[in-house]
Amino acid sequence: MSGPLSAAPQGGTDLDHVCSAKGCRAAAVHAVVWNNPKLHTADRRKVWLACNDHQKSLADFVALRGFLIEVVPVGQLADTDG
Repeated sequence: MSGPLSAAPQGGTDLDHVCSAKGCRAAAVHAVVWNNPKLHTADRRKVWLACNDHQKSLADFVALRGFLIEVVPVGQLADTDG
């Protein structure tokens, strides 16, 4: 993940939420939440951030492996996600 999950200042943009897709620098609006049970405890929630263009491909990548938990708007992430 690229940075803290704090909300952007009112009226501003959150430059910390950048898409996790390789080479993409677009603002992330989706959070792909996943967990690899071979590496992480059951309560661990890993997050990849995604712009509109990469949300499906990033979610499909982890879903294919059985790791996808959910896809939510970035604003719904908790401080413990990441």
